[in-house]
Amino acid sequence: MNLRRILAISNKEFIQIQRDPRSLALAIFIPILLLLIFGYALSLDIDRVQTVVWNQDASSKLSRDFLLNFKNSKYFKIVKYTDNYRDIQRLLDSGDVMMALVIPKDFSHFIESGKTAPLQLLVDGSDSSTATIAMGYVSSVVGRYNVQLLTDTLFSHGFSPARNVEMRSRIWFNMGLNSRWFIVPGVIAMIIMIIAALLTSICVAREWERGTMEQLISTPVKAPELIIGKFLPYFAIGFIDLFIAVIIARFLFEVPFRGSYFSLVFLSALFLTGALSQGILISTVARTQLLASQLATLTTFIPTMLLSGFIYPIFNMPQVVQAITYLIPARYYITILRGLFLKGNGMDVMWDEALFLLLFAFSMFFLAIRKFKKKVF
Repeated sequence: MNLRRILAISNKEFIQIQRDPRSLALAIFIPILLLLIFGYALSLDIDRVQTVVWNQDASSKLSRDFLLNFKNSKYFKIVKYTDNYRDIQRLLDSGDVMMALVIPKDFSHFIESGKTAPLQLLVDGSDSSTATIAMGYVSSVVGRYNVQLLTDTLFSHGFSPARNVEMRSRIWFNMGLNSRWFIVPGVIAMIIMIIAALLTSICVAREWERGTMEQLISTPVKAPELIIGKFLPYFAIGFIDLFIAVIIARFLFEVPFRGSYFSLVFLSALFLTGALSQGILISTVARTQLLASQLATLTTFIPTMLLSGFIYPIFNMPQVVQAITYLIPARYYITILRGLFLKGNGMDVMWDEALFLLLFAFSMFFLAIRKFKKKVF
């Protein structure tokens, strides 16, 4: 291979990118926009659950003290108090509230007499996952209230509360259970994968559509030189996107980075090489920009979104689907990014993911070179 010819092809591609502001905007501004949208809009944390309350025992101090546990919690927002089921049904039907609490009129009587006090909880189950989490919050509040009642009762009779088992939890890596720390590294991987494959998927197809490929074929440029020459400009753009994404993650979303920046650069280079080579391979096969962009979207966006562990845990998927996820490169890169950002993992922990990314980069690059032929069909 001739370095001079490779640099000439790269320079030609840089000029082509500069002359096409839409591609440049796609390469620089779309990743920033996606990161901001996903970082701010996508959250697995659920708080301020819209709640309506019907306290049939409103004159009782016990019922009012019980409701304080919901009013003082960030997970609930009592938007309305009512005195009938018609309002509750109307608010749940319209989606103005997600949950309704109904405290019976004998609530305080049951507690004072040492009996179990009933509490009615009505939940909008149209969003099953959110409803399940909201019900878990209610169970937690009720559980703490029961413990407080037991403690007060024992102390009032001169007894100290017995503690046979005391659990002390400690959360590692994400002490505040901030879902944004979990989401943002995955968004970075998704952006790099989609943008890299999408940009390069049209670079060869564009030459065929514009009729300039025949001119390149007539030159002494070899197939590997042409592929590498087209690869280098987008490799540089990919690292610009990565740099911007890491800056936004660190200083805008305040995601900690506890790993090695050298490992980040090295492993990102492997992943970026594979993604770019996959795009060039698609472009070589498709030969039209429309088909190439559609194939790139189909083979990168959907697998990265659904099968990489970006949002949905892989261990919760069926066994057959779990086996398929081993073929998704974003699965390994997301694991690497979350390990670097949150855990400070080193290569001794991430060597198997790094090995797969190396195999992915080599195989995609080899197939892209092998598939490209200096022939006019």
